Amino acid sequence: MTTTFTMRRALFAGIATFAALAFAAGCGEDTGNSDNATDAETSTATDVEFNDADVAFAQMMIPHHEQAVEMAELAQQHAADPEIKSLADQIISSQGEEIATMTAMLDEWGAPVEMEGHGDMNMGGMATEDQMAELEAARGAEFDRLFVELMIAHHQGAIDMAETELAEGQNPEALALAEEIVEAQTAEITTLEEIQAQL
Repeated sequence: MTTTFTMRRALFAGIATFAALAFAAGCGEDTGNSDNATDAETSTATDVEFNDADVAFAQMMIPHHEQAVEMAELAQQHAADPEIKSLADQIISSQGEEIATMTAMLDEWGAPVEMEGHGDMNMGGMATEDQMAELEAARGAEFDRLFVELMIAHHQGAIDMAETELAEGQNPEALALAEEIVEAQTAEITTLEEIQAQL
């Protein structure tokens, strides 16, 4: 009896020791995972680098693009020149995608889409309300001449804003988008000037 009892007690003691060690090891793993998760979260948050110039660039370029799209939609309806209509399709497609990209960037940065105050004062090339009303009322060749004139100025304003971002911005995605805007809209200005010479 004594021998059996002693063996059982030793067995139970061994099991208890094993369980304690396993529990301690498990706790150690959990703590490690928790630390790793925290590190991962911190790393993810740190990976998104941006500054005030990036935010201002996106906040101003969105309404700037929106007006270009509005002008291009009018061109689809009222332009006489087929090249203008083709360019209008291109503007609607490319700038619509860029608006979605910039909106997503601002959301990722936790910044509002609309700039507080009077951000439009820094948006070069924007058509005035009177100019937009004049464009909307125009038709045919008259529309074409006004559209080309306004869109060249509009594109130049966008290029100036993008160059400011390239000089002052920090976020890689925003900087890449600014480079694309400079390249695409410089090419479109060349096309617009060619059309203008033929009107």
